[in-house]
Amino acid sequence: MSDEAIIRVENLGKKYRIQHQQNGSTRYKTLRDAITETFAAPFKALHRIGRSSLEERVPGSVKPLASRSSSEDFWAVRNVSFEVKRGEVLGVIGRNGAGKSTLLKILSRITEPTEGRVRIKGRVASLLEVGTGFHPELTGRENIFLNGAILGMSRAEIRKKFDEIVAFSEVEKFLDTPVKRYSSGMYVRLAFAVAAHLEPEILIVDEVLAVGDAQFQKKCLRKMQDVSRQEGRAVLFVSHNMAAVSSMTDRVALMDRGSNVFTGATERGIKEYLKSSDQGCGAYDSPLSNSSKPFVSQIRVNSAKGEAIHISGQNMVITVVINHADPIRNACFSFQIVNQYQHPVVHCWIYDIDTPICREGQSTILTCRMPSLALNVGAYTLTTFLSEPPGGQFFEKLEGICPFQVEIIGSQTLFGWRPDACGYITAFEWTKH
Repeated sequence: MSDEAIIRVENLGKKYRIQHQQNGSTRYKTLRDAITETFAAPFKALHRIGRSSLEERVPGSVKPLASRSSSEDFWAVRNVSFEVKRGEVLGVIGRNGAGKSTLLKILSRITEPTEGRVRIKGRVASLLEVGTGFHPELTGRENIFLNGAILGMSRAEIRKKFDEIVAFSEVEKFLDTPVKRYSSGMYVRLAFAVAAHLEPEILIVDEVLAVGDAQFQKKCLRKMQDVSRQEGRAVLFVSHNMAAVSSMTDRVALMDRGSNVFTGATERGIKEYLKSSDQGCGAYDSPLSNSSKPFVSQIRVNSAKGEAIHISGQNMVITVVINHADPIRNACFSFQIVNQYQHPVVHCWIYDIDTPICREGQSTILTCRMPSLALNVGAYTLTTFLSEPPGGQFFEKLEGICPFQVEIIGSQTLFGWRPDACGYITAFEWTKH
């Protein structure tokens, strides 16, 4: 381990054995099952005796196979290696099931690795799930002292930090209430306050902060920055919030199927993560093969370079294919970008009266090019409208299609559109193919 490294992970692996039940499945017994089996037992015994005598009289009869079980090995974590230096915040990112939580449990000494080794210098405070390290029957006050004792602190040291912990957690009114009566948000407030203020050399925080409200999450992120930059402690931070990871960390470890496939600069790591997570994103293919009415058969949302929309701050390009058995004399097509709260934030349109569309052949390809605009971080979808002018025939409306995510890397918005005060934009360019 280098002099500055406070955590060193070498070829770490954790294997679990998964049981599979064959020829039927197991389940828990209920009281009714037990009573039924007790009364049925004598009759089953008579049935078995009768069947045994029959099998003796009929040579070659086949006995039914009993239910058997099989097992297989599953590597939740394998071949993971990295270092964390003193005063560094390392982000651990990856899709659900990538092995992040298992890795943190090994580092927190909750579970032992199957192979490899971990070297840690100093005390570790972990916040892996709501109520980690708390005894539900004890009060908030008692749990503060309990956690401090677990970390090896004296009663005098805990008292010194006690007021700061209570002030940060904002649960002073309920401090002498058993924590089993706390809400999940109160649990997280107190648990994070304890973990961050009792001076551990290493702070490990999983996705549990998502339980708290937005204001408390910001408060926690600021505290973690203070812990690392001002107090020189190491922080491992797991989150699916790429904006938080980008602002908090200089390096990330990207996990995929139990292995860390990348360890390095945050910006590059987030790009690799988004590349691996955008399969099928920003795309729509109609289930209709043909229809008497015009319909949108395909939509693709890409950057100006044809990349996935999450990559860097490229211009937005939306390609639309409209199928129409017969030409349309007065076609109108428009789409909205809708945020996660189902509010439209952008509206773009093309009218036949301005640009003749859908007048020739049986399909029309339209491309809408738009400048890079600053949407807020979050999830978005498209809603599309295909019709004649107002008062004419309405052909199709699609909602919740082409989902995509807006993230931030450093100070750069990866994707976004800046609408004017009315929620509409005028800086877009349509092309008909």
